[in-house]
Amino acid sequence: MLPYILRRVGHAVFVVLAVLVVVFLIIHLSGDPAAMALGPDSTKEQIEEFRREMGFDRPLVVQFLRYLRGIAKGDFGLSLRYNAPALPIVVERIPATLELTLAAMLIAVGVGLPCGVISALRRNTVVDLAVRVIALIGQSAPVFWLGIMLAFVFALKLRLLPSSGRDDGMWSLILPAVTLSSYSMASIARLLRAGILDVMQQDYIRTARAKGLRASVVVGKHMLKNSLLPVVTMVGLQFGTLLGGAVITETIFSWPGLGRLVIQAIYNRDVFLVQASVFVIAVLFVLVNLLIDILYTLLDPRIRLA
Repeated sequence: MLPYILRRVGHAVFVVLAVLVVVFLIIHLSGDPAAMALGPDSTKEQIEEFRREMGFDRPLVVQFLRYLRGIAKGDFGLSLRYNAPALPIVVERIPATLELTLAAMLIAVGVGLPCGVISALRRNTVVDLAVRVIALIGQSAPVFWLGIMLAFVFALKLRLLPSSGRDDGMWSLILPAVTLSSYSMASIARLLRAGILDVMQQDYIRTARAKGLRASVVVGKHMLKNSLLPVVTMVGLQFGTLLGGAVITETIFSWPGLGRLVIQAIYNRDVFLVQASVFVIAVLFVLVNLLIDILYTLLDPRIRLA
């Protein structure tokens, strides 16, 4: 198992380095970083002076090596808007992003898994139909519409929950977490239902039932475990995506997360803050997928032996 994990760690490091190269090239290929940072109202003399100060007048290879050297030291430059080091500003947003992402995934898994199992075990019944309809609505409903409706009903009309910010603790988390979890919850339920229905037709399930095993053992130990790999993959991808920032949800509920910060940095042409944000998001995404790869080996020993 250790060689497998080391290989995955090597792949993760390579992915992060590739992301750094792509971000660096995109910023330079999209135009003059100095002109983008200062905006259209700046003079030619101001742009030239800023270009010299930031080293943008040097060859691209020299800039890239300086860029990597700064990253190795944790130096992504100064945020042009906040006039402070970019990386600490991004790191400050991580707790809010993790809090929202974990809450959303807990809701999605906590509701999606039981619904998927019940729907599969009661196939073609009213319960199955209800779960499938609700799951279809959850995957189809636009996130912005759902967020606005939840805020309108529970915050504006009923006044049960706060509509924005993070100042009211867990109460502030409920609406954005439910909004963010809707698509993942529906996807988990539908994917797990399909997986269990496929596993139910396998010979080892019939053998387990013929041996007289309890229904709970057959479902929990044989059906569910062998249906979880696709679900784990989907949860890992969704988790990484949400860590990157659910921009719409964070905007609707004024949640101070990474996604909202990236949009603000792009809008303000804050080049160094964009680079730091993308780096942190890439690292978080890669770490989540590394954990998912390790979890695979626990669910299916054949993977670590492959």
